[in-house]
Amino acid sequence: MKKYHVCGLGNALVDTEIEVSEKNLSDLGIEKGLMTLVDEERQHFLQDNLSDHMVMSKRACGGSAANTVISLSQFGGKGFLSCKVADDENGRFYMQDLMDNGVDHNSDAQISQGITGKCLVMITDDADRTMNTFLGISSDLASADVDAEAIENSEYLYIEGYLVTGESSLNAVLEACQIARQAGTKIALSLSDPGIVEYFREPLKTIVGDGVDLLFCNKQEALSWCQTDNLDQALEQLQNSAAEFAVTLGSEGSVVFDGKDYLRAAAQPITAVDTNGAGDMFAGAYLYGITQGYSNLSAAVFANRAASAVVGQYGPRLHSAEYDGLKEGLK
Repeated sequence: MKKYHVCGLGNALVDTEIEVSEKNLSDLGIEKGLMTLVDEERQHFLQDNLSDHMVMSKRACGGSAANTVISLSQFGGKGFLSCKVADDENGRFYMQDLMDNGVDHNSDAQISQGITGKCLVMITDDADRTMNTFLGISSDLASADVDAEAIENSEYLYIEGYLVTGESSLNAVLEACQIARQAGTKIALSLSDPGIVEYFREPLKTIVGDGVDLLFCNKQEALSWCQTDNLDQALEQLQNSAAEFAVTLGSEGSVVFDGKDYLRAAAQPITAVDTNGAGDMFAGAYLYGITQGYSNLSAAVFANRAASAVVGQYGPRLHSAEYDGLKEGLK
């Protein structure tokens, strides 16, 4: 038995959520619903202009892979995260938050001078999330930050698609994948964002190669990746990219492919407040389910319930007691 269920590799970002209108986004020249990389000056400008729009969610260590591994850990799984933060206040906060959530990390994650990455998450009244991200020192994530021992001792290596935006982080991903394949560790990849699929298709292809073991995406990402407007065609084509996959469909639930059959899991009714972290929560819950021996369909139903719970509140996390409550429905 391996030490970890999942070893994540991703950008380390401290999240701040802001509630905005679509007019705010338009006035500030922000493209709705996508993740956009910005420099620190631009991010400060946005925060200054939206300083009276803060919502009641706590500052938290974030980044897609971190959110996924933390959710898995909160459900009772064992997770590890390879990341990079600076030796600054946000970096110290980030490392402590990881430890408080039961997630191990690479020992040299916090040794560098610089600025820890930050993500401004803007939520509109339709619960959609738009992100402007200053990667800071995360942009320097490199092969040296990959913990080979942790990957070798994990059932899954989980990679966030956002890492394709830089040459250094892409090389780190490719190094991690090579280690995983040699160790018999399965590779799970999240396409992460429609903008990532649209603008970084070629580097994503280098990660997918002949196919990863498990692919996570939402409907929009699936259609874009497969370059079709027909979901059934996209589902068929996704078999060329992954042995198994899970596609989230919002209010329509999710569809998973277990290597042989398509399985549909109904959505859990919820009044959406904030979709930030929904995909990460789905992935974390799904990975928890399958690494605990549950079927792909049971894991998908469980993941839908977890994602619905996080959509019904601000922030990408649940309260500790809610994780245990959700687990009681895992069959």
